[in-house]
Amino acid sequence: MSSGAPYLLWNYGCNSVLKECRSEMNTLSPVGTRPFTEADLERLSQEGHRYELVRGELISMSPAGGEHGRSTHRLEHLISAHIYQHALGDCFAAETGFTIQRNPDTTLAPDWAFVRAGRLPEPLPRGFVPLAPDLVLETRSPGDTAPEVEEKVQLWLSAGVCAVLDLEPGRQRVAVCRAGQTREVLEPSDTLTLEDVFPGFSLPLARVFPS
Repeated sequence: MSSGAPYLLWNYGCNSVLKECRSEMNTLSPVGTRPFTEADLERLSQEGHRYELVRGELISMSPAGGEHGRSTHRLEHLISAHIYQHALGDCFAAETGFTIQRNPDTTLAPDWAFVRAGRLPEPLPRGFVPLAPDLVLETRSPGDTAPEVEEKVQLWLSAGVCAVLDLEPGRQRVAVCRAGQTREVLEPSDTLTLEDVFPGFSLPLARVFPS
């Protein structure tokens, strides 16, 4: 997850950056009077500030490290190649926002996402994508805690995502998370299959975690 060890700004009050943003955004009320919205988040993003939005609360995001970025790219590149070869749908790069809940709003930015063909609105909005993907990849950063990771996985699954790939570069493993099922934890000697998302896909994880 590119958020590293996220913290809720609600719990700590406004930092100087957020105070400056609020002074420039007449639509934002003082902290505590109402939740932030997708529109607020989009404005902050356009001004270069990096947050996700969970039930109306802003969560800070930090840049990913080298190990994080390399492992994420290896996995998403191999999956994306299969998707485009078979015209299964569209893939989205890291930090693409997906609004998966309204009132209060939740907009998350996975490390990678896939949406099946025919599900995207036409034309595709220039802002955040107003639906839950079919498959998402979340890569853990060193500061991520197990409860934080699990909370985000459950947010995705409760929104209708078929499967969440929980990638741990440091431990060289991938967990496949599905609603109502036990995590399927895969090591470099295992093969990743995603029959419920795209039948016929098979990826030896040794290609993601070369020795």
